[in-house]
Amino acid sequence: MLLGSGLLTTYISLRLSAVHVSGAMIGAIIAANYIGLVIGGKVGHILIARVGHIRAYVSCSGIITAAVLGHGLTDIIPVWVVLRLIIGLCMMVQYMVLESWLNDQAEANQRGVVFGFYMVASYLGMALGQVVLMLNSDLGVSTLIVIALCFALCLVPIALTTRTNVGHMSPAPMELKFFIGAIPKVLAITLLIGMVVGSFYGLAPIYTSQQSLSTQQTGLFMALAIFAGLLAQFPLSWLSDRYNRNMLMRINAILLAVAALPLALLTHISFPLLLGIGFIVSLMQFTLYPLVVALANDMIAPERRVSLSACLLMAFGVGACIGPLAVGALIEPLGGNILYAFFALCGGGIMALSRTSKKEEETQMAVDAPVPHIAMPDSLSSSPLSPALNPAFDEQMIQETMPAPENVVEPQVEENEAAEEPEEESKYPPQGADPEVDTGLQRAFTLLEDSVSEETTDKTIHQ
Repeated sequence: MLLGSGLLTTYISLRLSAVHVSGAMIGAIIAANYIGLVIGGKVGHILIARVGHIRAYVSCSGIITAAVLGHGLTDIIPVWVVLRLIIGLCMMVQYMVLESWLNDQAEANQRGVVFGFYMVASYLGMALGQVVLMLNSDLGVSTLIVIALCFALCLVPIALTTRTNVGHMSPAPMELKFFIGAIPKVLAITLLIGMVVGSFYGLAPIYTSQQSLSTQQTGLFMALAIFAGLLAQFPLSWLSDRYNRNMLMRINAILLAVAALPLALLTHISFPLLLGIGFIVSLMQFTLYPLVVALANDMIAPERRVSLSACLLMAFGVGACIGPLAVGALIEPLGGNILYAFFALCGGGIMALSRTSKKEEETQMAVDAPVPHIAMPDSLSSSPLSPALNPAFDEQMIQETMPAPENVVEPQVEENEAAEEPEEESKYPPQGADPEVDTGLQRAFTLLEDSVSEETTDKTIHQ
């Protein structure tokens, strides 16, 4: 699925650039994809609740396959805009199906490993999609057929599965007003990061074409850039858990701005040097979103972190829509170098927004901060269901923000504990798994409480 998606994004940019479509229209097509991703977060819950996970995934994959082939039937650009919006919407539904499935099937002690493999598969899929351009440089219908084949083949594992009892998930609430007041700088940084990442995926092939690179060279450039995003996660995860994240954010933003300047100022650059500098820029830009997510979780209380993830994804998606539109409109009069000049400008903005006094940092940190590093793929590849899959949210926190299953037997409590006043009901709406369905997450809750009960009994017998 990700192989087809990554190949389609680069193919559309190169194809439109070859027929001399304006940068503004190319930006509109790329933005339509992200708008579809944002809308799909809402539509997906309705569709999955109505027809189930397998039917929702299969139907969306069929629609995507038809929409991909539709690009070869017409050259009318407004039709391409609509097709990209439909593809973005359907892909978000597919993400939601896959992530809720992984969340349901993974045990509590497996969720981090599952999430890690999920991220690796996402990055490798997108990188391999660019390699296809190196093997098949044709920008005609044959490449569209390869993309359609990818989306058709991704149906097979889902259609053949025997596990059909995936629990329904409810969307995280959008407490946008609260987060705008609590972490306005973090949301602004997330918006800027979305502008950078969205512009890169859609308009970097336009920059390389204006540098007179061939289709094979463009494929290599994009593949190395996306692979840099995968490599960057490993050292970043180590640094993020040991050093101040605000400081790391500023350092990364400065390095992004400095690394992007040569590509912004030099009109022509040799291909090996372009690969090297582009690799460094990608290392910096793909480490920004994981840092801002971890930083935001440091500053927000546990009971609001599920809704926080939904708001961060929304801010990222809005930025990913604005970036391609703004840069695409400037490419035609100013040239492709404006893309990396835009990256340098956004790096400066992120550096300015991340500057806080020591007193501010101390007052903003939540009681249980910090949380683990969170690796994220390209562009809204995580749906609003991702908080339940995210290893940064431990079982205790998820259990506090989700309704407890009714069929779980409460462990015995001591008399003095029973005499305590009952806790007030949470004012936050239920999130996550449907409490009426026996999901893997509920079984994890049951195992956790059973283990606590057994430990208490063992201690009593031992005494």
